[in-house]
Amino acid sequence: MKAWSIIGNTQRLDGGAMFGNVPRAMWAKWLTPDAEHRVPLACRALLVELDDGRRVLFETGIGAFFDPKLRARFGVLEEEHVLLDSLAALGLTDADIDVVVLSHLHFDHAGGLLAPWQEDQGARLLFPHARFVIGRNHWERAQQPHPRDRASFIPELNALLEASGRLELIDLGPANAIGTPGALPAHCRTLGDSVGFYESHGHTPGLMLSEIGGDGGLVFCADLIPGRPWVHLPVTMGYDRYPELLIDEKHHFLADKLRRGVRLYFTHDPAIACAAVQQDAGGRFGTRAELAALFAVQLPFPAAV
Repeated sequence: MKAWSIIGNTQRLDGGAMFGNVPRAMWAKWLTPDAEHRVPLACRALLVELDDGRRVLFETGIGAFFDPKLRARFGVLEEEHVLLDSLAALGLTDADIDVVVLSHLHFDHAGGLLAPWQEDQGARLLFPHARFVIGRNHWERAQQPHPRDRASFIPELNALLEASGRLELIDLGPANAIGTPGALPAHCRTLGDSVGFYESHGHTPGLMLSEIGGDGGLVFCADLIPGRPWVHLPVTMGYDRYPELLIDEKHHFLADKLRRGVRLYFTHDPAIACAAVQQDAGGRFGTRAELAALFAVQLPFPAAV
């Protein structure tokens, strides 16, 4: 298998919201805020070419579906659909993608499924040949969101995905949950054993984490660990539903990836796409072997990378 990092639209969001109860004096050293106290964030997808030649896209970023007012409110910097431009740079279009895997359906991870906003035009689903793979528990959450995170979902998206006839929901349970002793990955019909799926509930109920390549492979961290600063266990986001649970999940998750040599893939880190896990003598987790981008990188990772 081979992997490419795919840049999508970029955002600026309030630094206090992104770093929860971390004091500004600390988080401002990690990501430099602008005059409105917003920090820069990537919306990075991952493209994997399977051994059988199929192309799998993990997430689609925020895209360009917002109208101009909402684009400004949520700090989206570009009007164009950057993810489509990034695919075009590889000689691909959305029609060339065979599978899209979504960790969850918040707009900054799933908005790229939709065509760019046009006045007087309704929402339109891209990726006409792809199957869409989502965890069932989160799908049900998105059908009836809680008032606290209702604004994080795209109202039209679920109906469009269902109407496509290409939706596959994965049943994940306690046996696949991060933190369960001996947790095992779930698999789906579409991808077979090439991708394993685990479930997390700290950020949003039913968040699905995709691990590609097994030992020595790569895991799409989604919003469990948005970027390098959040590798440190106490650091959580104001957007997380259950911060204490998330911290416990991160501890189990990072210890497992360190033991098995699985690299972390970051969707929101503005500078780094991928890194290996390390742990110091005091037990604090960090990163090493950081890569700004991936281009046709073999999975599992060659030992020298």
